[in-house]
Amino acid sequence: MNFDVVIANFPYLLWGAYPDGPLGGLALSIVLAAGGIFGAFWIGLVMGLGRLSTRWWVRLPSIVYIEIIRGVPLLLLIFWFYFLGPVAFGHVLPETTSALIAFIVFTGAYVAEIVRAGVLALPRGQMEAARSSGLSHVQAMRYVILPQALRNMIPSFVNQFVSLTKDTSLASIIGVLELTRAADQISNRVLTAPTEIYFTILVLYFIICYVLTATSRRLEKHMSRYQARDR
Repeated sequence: MNFDVVIANFPYLLWGAYPDGPLGGLALSIVLAAGGIFGAFWIGLVMGLGRLSTRWWVRLPSIVYIEIIRGVPLLLLIFWFYFLGPVAFGHVLPETTSALIAFIVFTGAYVAEIVRAGVLALPRGQMEAARSSGLSHVQAMRYVILPQALRNMIPSFVNQFVSLTKDTSLASIIGVLELTRAADQISNRVLTAPTEIYFTILVLYFIICYVLTATSRRLEKHMSRYQARDR
C-alpha cells in the first residue's frame, strides 16, 4: 500500500483548506457533532420533561416530536431541511447549516428519551420529599430531580455524541466538506490510492470514537463509585 497521497493531503483531511479557505475535514466533523449535541441537549431537555408532564397539551407535542423524529432516517431529515430552506426562509440555506439543523433535531429526540429515562430512574420519594418541603413541582424538578438525573445521564450523552460523530459522514451527501467528503475529493482528484485514503479516514473515525467511548466508560465507573459512596 502506498500512503504517499495520504501524507501529502493529510492536512486537508484534518481541517480542509483552513485558514485560507473554509474549515473542513475531521475538524468540521467534530464541530458539527459538538454543535449538534449542544443544540440537541436543550431541545431534548424540554421535550423529555414535556413528555413527563401531567398536562396533555404539553405532553402530546413532545410525544409527537419524539416518535416522528425517531421513526425517520437521519439522511431523509438532512435532505428535508436542505430542500425546505428555500421554502421556509426564501433562500437556500448553506449546506453546513442545513446539516447542523438536521443533526440537532434528530439527536434531540434521542436526548429527550435519555432525559425521560434519567428522571424516571430516580426514586419517586425524591419528588415527594421535595414537594413536602414546600417546593413547587417546577422548583423540585429544577433544584432536586434534574441535578441528580443529569449527573447520571452524562455517560449516555457521551455515547450519543459518539453516534453523532459517525453520523456526520451523512452530511457529505449534500456537499458538506466534512471528513468523508474531503476524502472523496482527494480520491477524485488524484484518481489513485482510494484504499489508502478511505482506510485513513476509517482510522481517524475510530480514534475519535474510541477516545469518546473510553471517556464514557470512565464516567460510568466514576458515577458508579459516586452512587455507591452516597448509599
